[in-house]
Amino acid sequence: SAPRCHLNKHLLDVRVLKGEPAELSCTVSKGEVTGTWFKDGLKLTSMDGVFFEKEGLVHKLIINKVEDIHAGKYRFEGGDIKTEASVFVEDPPQVDKVLLKNLSVPTVAKAGQKVKIKIPFEGRLPVRATWLKDRMELVDDTRICVDKTETFTMLSISSSERKDCGDYKVRLKNDSGVLEINFKLVVTDKPQPPAGPIKIVESTANDITIEWKPPKDDGGKPLQCYIVERQQVGKNDWVTLGETLRSCTTFTTNKVEQDMSYYFRVRAVNAEGTSDALESDEVKAVSKASPGAPDPPEIVSVSRDTITISWKAPRKTGSSRIVGYMVQKRKKGTMAWLPVNSVPIADKKLKMTNLKKGLHYEFRVAAVNAAGIGDASEPSQPVFARDSMESPGQVQDLKVSSSDSTSVTLTWKRPEAKDGSDVKGYDVEMRSSNNLNWAKCNTLPIEVTTYTVKGLQAKEMYFLRVRALNDSGPGEAAELEACIEAAPPVVSPRLLIDDTVKSLLVIKAGNTIRVNIPFEASPDPVVTWLKDGLPLPNQATINTKDGTTQLLIGAAELTDSGTYTVELQNGLGKRETFSFQVQVTDIPQSPGPIQLEENVPNTVTVTWEPSASEKWENNLYYTVLKRESQKGLWHVVGDLIYTNKFTFTKLIPGRDYYFRVVAKNNLGASGPSESVQPWRIRKPKAEFQVKPQKYRRVNQNQPPRFLVPLKPHVVTTGSECRMSCAVGGHPPPKITWYKDNSDLSNDRTYFCTNDFGVCSLVVLGVTKHDEGEYMVEATNELGRASSKAFLTIKGNN
Repeated sequence: SAPRCHLNKHLLDVRVLKGEPAELSCTVSKGEVTGTWFKDGLKLTSMDGVFFEKEGLVHKLIINKVEDIHAGKYRFEGGDIKTEASVFVEDPPQVDKVLLKNLSVPTVAKAGQKVKIKIPFEGRLPVRATWLKDRMELVDDTRICVDKTETFTMLSISSSERKDCGDYKVRLKNDSGVLEINFKLVVTDKPQPPAGPIKIVESTANDITIEWKPPKDDGGKPLQCYIVERQQVGKNDWVTLGETLRSCTTFTTNKVEQDMSYYFRVRAVNAEGTSDALESDEVKAVSKASPGAPDPPEIVSVSRDTITISWKAPRKTGSSRIVGYMVQKRKKGTMAWLPVNSVPIADKKLKMTNLKKGLHYEFRVAAVNAAGIGDASEPSQPVFARDSMESPGQVQDLKVSSSDSTSVTLTWKRPEAKDGSDVKGYDVEMRSSNNLNWAKCNTLPIEVTTYTVKGLQAKEMYFLRVRALNDSGPGEAAELEACIEAAPPVVSPRLLIDDTVKSLLVIKAGNTIRVNIPFEASPDPVVTWLKDGLPLPNQATINTKDGTTQLLIGAAELTDSGTYTVELQNGLGKRETFSFQVQVTDIPQSPGPIQLEENVPNTVTVTWEPSASEKWENNLYYTVLKRESQKGLWHVVGDLIYTNKFTFTKLIPGRDYYFRVVAKNNLGASGPSESVQPWRIRKPKAEFQVKPQKYRRVNQNQPPRFLVPLKPHVVTTGSECRMSCAVGGHPPPKITWYKDNSDLSNDRTYFCTNDFGVCSLVVLGVTKHDEGEYMVEATNELGRASSKAFLTIKGNN
């Protein structure tokens, strides 16, 4: 016999967004099979937007545009084969793309204005809307109100304030998915007052200089200037003295009179207005009587027991002429200053004796006038009391360790021991091949034995020399020449993004965020990293070398989630950027307490408080499990649940049911939250009431009739076959079985039964000989009825 048809490919479940096309297909082994499609147990003949196709061995059911009505279980039957699958229609929350684009630009409002942000949405109801500001859920108060209907959600702020600035997020969630919308709100206002207190930098008979600090909040708009005003003590009027640039926080006025007292106040100004004033204490315009401080004295000469110093007169002489100077000394590293002279000296030079050989001294000078001794100068350079030493020897092994098109790095060794005692540092000098004058490269003595000379010209020859320094001056120079390389070709900055660089990183909280971005550029570009358009937080470190820039965050926190951008820029203005998303997540926290309710008879609705992780976790869902005794096994009854409610219907009265809920995401599952008490539906008590019936004699005689006819059977050789039917009639009919019109009453191969009208013919071990047409006949005194069916026998193979 020909081989049976079978399925090469079964139907598979399909999840499809509402409005999108869907297709179910299966493949059979024979091309002549014609099949029938069923939906939810009913035969499909025609349905809007649904088409059937057959392409060779492939049978397809195609839905052009999926709607809610198309959800259900589909079955394909053809011949001896049957396969089924389900179509799940997903309808997650959706928002108009034009609105999303508009919200990508910050919303700006002036302080005191009313702010309304309305977000219409579509999607399968119920849709849960949550508003968050800086990752915290918004709650209604006297100013802020969050409204929600079945078609939109809206945030209203009756009178906006500066504290309303921040990053906002709207999370729309239903049982098909989650949509998050981010936007920024900026509220502008006049600045806060400048930060105080106002300091008096200087006060003389002719002018007063004041100083303040910028305001802590500029109102969201750049400062334009500061306004400075003055009020004379005892008067009511404030006089405007002038304005300063926003970068200048000091002001000097000469509109004062000697020995008069004043108040000063400062206001900050931006485009929104002028701040409240910062006011000073009382300030008096008086001339300082004693002199100011001279510049630090200079060392003229040194020996083992004498040091000569000199100085210049101070710029501010006080209220009278200078009559002399007082000199003090101290050992370096100590705090106490000792007087050198007991009476003022008129000269501006002094030779000091009786010093201890080898000690390290510092000196300072103060001017004297009729009002007394003025402020002391800063200390001189420290100097040893000892005889002059020899200049240091020549540095050793001077060489070029590296170079490029604009710089040369030199290295050397200290002078030999006999020549290198007390070396205090080194000087590096250079000259080009067409210049005879040497130029010093460093401003302060170099303390290490390497130095990089920068700012050189490509393809140019330079002469370089190094000298060791000590207290007696520079030593003999060591010299070399260096040729600068040609500048490499300019390569525009380009980020080398490949499969190893992901556009989305999901990181578990506490783990390390490490992202390497390779690039190429010549000369080396300026590399800038940003998070959400702002500088990186303090815990992030950047390391850039050898054509790779690395972002490293040692222990990721939930606040590290966001959009990271790396930017390359060279000196010609060429720029390239790359952005990627980082989502820091963690195993969810457990859901809140569970409640059980019977909203529909013979069902139980499980509700629970959301997991706290919902506030920051986009992909969180719930799984519901049940068991039927305190020690039984838990079985999953609901999964991929995006709401906080689940209804279980397959309840058996009289049994105890326990439920638990866990929250899940990509990293795993939370601990369970369990019902406290078991749920039980009580068995209904059957009430029987027997009413005696009045006996009324009727004629119950009926001719035979088949309540259930015979049905065709297909069985394999050697198996048992039982053919049954149901017969009615009164008096009870006589039953006779026939095969191919032959009476089977006396054939012991067949076994016949009749149990209250249910008649069966049993063949214990069928053979090919038993194949044929069977008939059962029922007769009584009122008539005759029969039913026929065919028995087909197939081999074991």
